[in-house]
Amino acid sequence: MNQVSTHHKLPKTARGQKTRDKLLQAAEIEFGERGFHDAAISGITQRAGVALGTFYTYFESKEEIFEALVSFMSVRTRRWIAERVATAPNRLTAERLGIQAYIEFVRQHKGIYRIISEAEFVANDAFRKHYESFAKAYPSYLKSAAESGEIREGDYETWSWAIMGIAVFLGMRYAEWDETRPASEIAETVTDLIADGLRSRPG
Repeated sequence: MNQVSTHHKLPKTARGQKTRDKLLQAAEIEFGERGFHDAAISGITQRAGVALGTFYTYFESKEEIFEALVSFMSVRTRRWIAERVATAPNRLTAERLGIQAYIEFVRQHKGIYRIISEAEFVANDAFRKHYESFAKAYPSYLKSAAESGEIREGDYETWSWAIMGIAVFLGMRYAEWDETRPASEIAETVTDLIADGLRSRPG
């Protein structure tokens, strides 16, 4: 499917931005529950509590709002995690808090997996950007931690994608499918794995 531009109708006022965000939040529910092909513009506007014509003030099509939604969800996820790791005293604590934050975010936004999965085929540019934006700064964080002696030196880019992959599947298992275990407990267990790997420990 062809990619579409989502920049020509960006609102110029705070009120317009609020309305656009309301449409995107409604789209998250509509696409998350029904999937891209069964979702409808009328369903989005009904959930947002706005007139159908209001939709076309900000978006031209279902494809366009879907692509914008992927970017919207990506930014919200990164912001949520960044706020919760901001005060971490070291890298391993930041990893633990980041994994916990991600699981907690998914528990509140369970449609994200369906949306991102479909984005690979509906809005591939936004799909790739979603993951690449997470990975962009990650290697520098790991490198800084290595330089300060918190972790060992290594292939920081590969490590970044590996840790991201761990988080993605943890969110699927312990947020989308089942959220009975505390997110903090899961994060603690996985941070131990990240820190020490699977190698047998003396004693």
